[in-house]
Amino acid sequence: MSATGETGETGETSASGVVAGAGEKRVTWAELYFDLVFVFAITQVSALLHHQHDLTGLVRALVVFVPVYWCWVGTTVQANIRDVDNPRDRLGILLVGLTGLFMALAVPGAYGRRGVLLGAAYWLARVVLLLLLVRIPGVWQGPYGAGVLVSGPLLLVGGLLPDGPRLVLWAAAALCDLSAPLVFRRRLADVAYHPSHMPERFALFLLVAIGESIVGIGGSAAAARLDLPELFAVAAAFTISAGLWWQYFVFAADAMRHAVEVADSRRDVVRRIFQYGHLALAAGVIGVAVGFEETVADPWRALGAGSVALLYGGCGLYLLTFGYTRWMMFRRVSTTRIAAAVVVLGLLPAMVRLPALVVLGVLAVLLVVLNGVEYVRVVRAAGAGPAPDPAPSAPAPAPSAPVE
Repeated sequence: MSATGETGETGETSASGVVAGAGEKRVTWAELYFDLVFVFAITQVSALLHHQHDLTGLVRALVVFVPVYWCWVGTTVQANIRDVDNPRDRLGILLVGLTGLFMALAVPGAYGRRGVLLGAAYWLARVVLLLLLVRIPGVWQGPYGAGVLVSGPLLLVGGLLPDGPRLVLWAAAALCDLSAPLVFRRRLADVAYHPSHMPERFALFLLVAIGESIVGIGGSAAAARLDLPELFAVAAAFTISAGLWWQYFVFAADAMRHAVEVADSRRDVVRRIFQYGHLALAAGVIGVAVGFEETVADPWRALGAGSVALLYGGCGLYLLTFGYTRWMMFRRVSTTRIAAAVVVLGLLPAMVRLPALVVLGVLAVLLVVLNGVEYVRVVRAAGAGPAPDPAPSAPAPAPSAPVE
């Protein structure tokens, strides 16, 4: 048994609460209810970024988003490696959900009077997660212990300090959480992640983030006149949102699940692809969602550098992250997505002075073209049949995965 307290597979539950044996592990209703809290939390992070979306605002929003995201990650990992469909663990998940709600309520005033609430709620969440695994020997000597002993206290103390020192301590806490899987990499070597549950959970989190883009569209459009220009802007923005969804759920989700199933080290795949990769994917989508709020209500207004950077920069980050995840999974270059990201980021300066409707329309067309090219390549690859693979860890992609 791992000293980190993060081992187990689906099947029968041992006396320690760790799950052993193989089988199909399903997402529980408690986990899905728990996700509803983070729908609200992501909305709150988006609102924080909406009020200040220069470089400083981006850093401040990211520093707040990391503990929110990492609270969700910690809950997901412990639900993956254990049988949580029992009263004790359901109550534990709900309690973490309550702390997540406190964190979400604190986000708008995180750099003001609610900083202490954010820090205290996060620390309590980490304590609850540790207690859920407390019967496992050595649980303190891993990421869950680091959350209780280091990042949680840093967030709480930071909430008591003025704005500048607060940001420094909170950034340190975020780095602590993000680096913990690397620092304790050897101790995590025996962790047995369930291959189907983990991809499904992170896909659901990304779906929550993409849902925020719909909120960004609807919230802005609801107060607009909704003449033809506004309706065209809504259609273009929705096409962008759907294009981002299509890239992940049609072309990438099955490949990510396959990578977990065949990996020699599931620990590395979970860390690189899901814990880190999905942080970047969600951040990119949130940037796009906030950009939508600036575009739909006044489609003839020039957006300016900040809003265009959120739209095109967020989309570029999203596409580039697929280049990272594909390389980490199969050691293959995601040429189409990287090329599309370069085009999107290259167009960013030219979009600053153009009307919002044009900015949205260009990005929508680019994503439609990208998805069309990806689809053609998948169909051709499926027709040609699987080709010999030079690397054992990089099997021929399934028909639903893009061929690079």
